[in-house]
Amino acid sequence: MQNPIGLDALAIAVPEGYLDMGDLAAARGVAPSKYTEGLLVSKMAVAKPHEDPVALAAKAAKRLFETSGADLSKVGMCVVGTETGVDHSKPVAAYLHRLLGLPERCRVYEAKHACFGGTVGVLSAIEWIASGAGKGRTALIVCTDIARYGLGTAGEPTQGAGAVALLISEKPRLLTIEPGLDGSYAKDVNDFWRPLYSKDAVVDGHHSVQCYLDALAGAYNSFKQAAAEMDHRDALNVARRCYHVPYGKMAKKAHRHLMALEGKTEAEADESYNLEVAPSLRIPSQVGNIYTGSLYLALASLLDTEAESLEGKRVALFSYGSGCGAEYYVGEVVKGAGAYVKALKLSQPLENRRRYTIAEYEAIRQADNDVDRKPVEAPQAAQNEVAFLGVENERRVYKA
Repeated sequence: MQNPIGLDALAIAVPEGYLDMGDLAAARGVAPSKYTEGLLVSKMAVAKPHEDPVALAAKAAKRLFETSGADLSKVGMCVVGTETGVDHSKPVAAYLHRLLGLPERCRVYEAKHACFGGTVGVLSAIEWIASGAGKGRTALIVCTDIARYGLGTAGEPTQGAGAVALLISEKPRLLTIEPGLDGSYAKDVNDFWRPLYSKDAVVDGHHSVQCYLDALAGAYNSFKQAAAEMDHRDALNVARRCYHVPYGKMAKKAHRHLMALEGKTEAEADESYNLEVAPSLRIPSQVGNIYTGSLYLALASLLDTEAESLEGKRVALFSYGSGCGAEYYVGEVVKGAGAYVKALKLSQPLENRRRYTIAEYEAIRQADNDVDRKPVEAPQAAQNEVAFLGVENERRVYKA
């Protein structure tokens, strides 16, 4: 009988500072409730130039190995999901391989599909291990992004930055995930994209919401079909649900939509939302949108809050990436996960962050415009953190 496969360790990383959404609301002349209640976001992480996607990814991955005690030398696959790539050719995973000191016998690549890229890595890793190709090794998946929109635009309050590192292995200590028990959905749509000439994303807001909901229905129906084919109809019974969270209110809309598909009323959906979804939104509400890592930031929030009480129960995970691709799958919380999660200290990176003023935030955004051409300079980061230093001879330079 094959060993169980799944999520063995999890860690998050966020920039050193954030913008309070009340401050942003005052600066933009709107009521704070438009952001705090309308979006369910209270703080928005802001990345300085030295906190690029590579640095955030390394920060999360290093924390994962430090808190979990996992063996870095056993990693045989490293996948980075991102839509904030630093090069058209060289993957973030290549930089990460060196900065972490991963084994040379390691498959390394980057996955891009808007916010779906990290899930591509997770499911590929599960299938890689299940196939026997892993030969007892583990897979490191890192989701890292900086969500950017123009200052003063409708998308500005849905920004954020951060990374989530996940370790997939046999005999996992957090979640078991059964290979093949998942539902896929894909369709070519134009709801959100980043032109090659711009760092700022372009989004058709109302269309994107509808695309998200259509993908949720498609992936969920696909999951039900897979569950029936594998004689796992009981997999539809879950204790909690985590959704892709570009902002908290979107997860609430998603849950209402899914409950409607199950024949529940809006009132019943809202009642189940408080139990099944709300615990997963605590950390995302303090970070904002981190694109590929948003679903897994929600999972970190849920486990940080309720892992012990969820041992032996299923958690549903829905991942959506504009363009679009989506997946609905489930994981079962492992016995002993509660005590282990306490050791991981998942929410600790949110502590001791600096609250930026509007002037500081706008200055950071201005400085970021030419960051990919700036000359190498002394790092602003703490001594023990990876930092992007600048470019020398067309090569990106990092402090390890």
